[in-house]
Amino acid sequence: MAHTGALPKIHRYITAHNDQGEAVFSNKFDEESKMKPNEDGIAFALSYATKGFPVSMDNDEDLNVYEKYLNNAPGLVVSGGTVLRHVDIPPNTACTMHRTVSLDYGAVLEGEVELLLDSGEKRIMRRGDVAIQRGTMHQWINHSKTEWTRMLFVLQESKPLTVAGKTFGEELAGMAGVRPSD
Repeated sequence: MAHTGALPKIHRYITAHNDQGEAVFSNKFDEESKMKPNEDGIAFALSYATKGFPVSMDNDEDLNVYEKYLNNAPGLVVSGGTVLRHVDIPPNTACTMHRTVSLDYGAVLEGEVELLLDSGEKRIMRRGDVAIQRGTMHQWINHSKTEWTRMLFVLQESKPLTVAGKTFGEELAGMAGVRPSD
């Protein structure tokens, strides 16, 4: 099996303003969004996170929020905020079947991955494909024996979902290296 780092480094460029109000690139953070593997070999990078809506960028408030989350990683979802996360899935690897209390956009950047729902329905997603997760139980599976998959996720907290009189909350089923959302 390949190792974390089998895919290119992720560079994320955060913009800011100089004292004259002109757009510049922020130097508050390293431009590399670093991947951190869990015990299953799936690697996560917290590429940005916000708290509050609308987001306040005055006096770099949003940068300070992101810095806090870099130092103390949030769960999959930030209550009242958004999360931008990259996820690298090794060959022949599946994450745990799980549900978040969020609306998620998940785009495949590299490789391909199967999106399996708890009903048994599934789709093979390839580079450029996007899944809009709406509080469903789901699992990501990389069936390739040699190729890694990289996905980009944007998550926004949602109200708990009620279907047929049952309300669903976050279900992580002991997902390796992921703490519950706050």
